[in-house]
Amino acid sequence: MLKSMTGFGSASLETADFAVSVEVKSLNSKSLDLNLRTPRNLNDKEFEIRNLVSQSLERGKVSLNVEITYKVLKPKLKVNQALVKAYYDDLLNTAFVLGAPTQDIFKMALALPDAYTSEGVNENNEQDWLYIQDTIQQALIACTQFRLDEGAQLEKDITNNIIQIATLLEQVKLADPVRIANLRARLKKQVEELLEDKTYDQNRFEQELVYYIEKYDINEEKVRLTSHLNYFIQTIKSPEANGKKLGFIAQEIGREINTIGSKANDATMQQLVVQMKEELEQIKEQTLNIL
Repeated sequence: MLKSMTGFGSASLETADFAVSVEVKSLNSKSLDLNLRTPRNLNDKEFEIRNLVSQSLERGKVSLNVEITYKVLKPKLKVNQALVKAYYDDLLNTAFVLGAPTQDIFKMALALPDAYTSEGVNENNEQDWLYIQDTIQQALIACTQFRLDEGAQLEKDITNNIIQIATLLEQVKLADPVRIANLRARLKKQVEELLEDKTYDQNRFEQELVYYIEKYDINEEKVRLTSHLNYFIQTIKSPEANGKKLGFIAQEIGREINTIGSKANDATMQQLVVQMKEELEQIKEQTLNIL
């Protein structure tokens, strides 16, 4: 089954302490191009988040946004109680020894170095991270399902394009005998005119005749084009189907269509070739978005 590189997924979770929401968007790209937007307190989890995305989405221009809202805000600074107590006891003891006043000792202790410790606002513990990680995974699963749904539609559209090219090729096959008859009549007239001139080179004439016949023969191209179309359909339905491989097959299809067009020398057949090229162009655009 085909998988599109265009996708979207979201997930959210609410706990007693916080609410987290995750959105994932992806577009086509030659490789994994990941843009993360996360709260500062998830900076240490960036490597793990990138691994989660690469394992799930593989390739594409991916944007992942994580938002966390805390219900109870923790303070940025916390009193270092053990150190402040040590400061206070030491200052109080010194005041007693010196007979100094003691009413401002507590304020002095709080003003001394390292009386406060800095905590990141709402630093996540491991349990919090497990909740956040699970929410990210759920969003990635939703994005993957979106890609699969898009891939199914792409498969349907591209298959229809291939069927249309095959239908046009059948019209080419039906038009070919008429084209050959017209070419034969034209060639016969030219040969008759040439034969009136007795000075022509017989060997050169035969060489030119063979070249002329081969130049307008499209039997091999019709066979190869049919083969490429069948192989394209087989590849779409195979487990190893991917955009790059389908793109290569589309290039081969294009070569045969172009050769038929260059050899046709017939207005009706040229119109059919133009229509085949239009269908093929749509296929090429679609394969760029297939994983």
